[in-house]
Amino acid sequence: MQIKYRDGLLFVSIKLVYQGRSKVIDNMVIDTGAAKTLISQNAVDDIDLRVESGDHIVTYYGIGGKEHAYTKQVDSIHIGSLQLKDRKLDFSGMDYEGIDGLLGLDVLLDAGFIIDLKKLEMYR
Repeated sequence: MQIKYRDGLLFVSIKLVYQGRSKVIDNMVIDTGAAKTLISQNAVDDIDLRVESGDHIVTYYGIGGKEHAYTKQVDSIHIGSLQLKDRKLDFSGMDYEGIDGLLGLDVLLDAGFIIDLKKLEMYR
């Protein structure tokens, strides 16, 4: 899978499937410093993925301060040709221009991705 290098960050696209509805999310930052994958609520509003009563709420701490998110189980996440089924991912109101989420170590390690910075590719 090709990686895009922009504004000092590494970007990939993913496809998310939730309750049979799918969405391609183009501006996911590859973040090896993030323990978990975090996706912006704005990126998934159009597939009706929203916080609901009973959702697990988590708190993130980082350079930007404290952020709250909720956890949802999605049908699958597709990264290139890889499909991971029945994954729990976190969603928040993060609002950073040009960034729809962070692809964290939870997914990167489970998938066993190798990140080739010379070729700007990510593969298994």
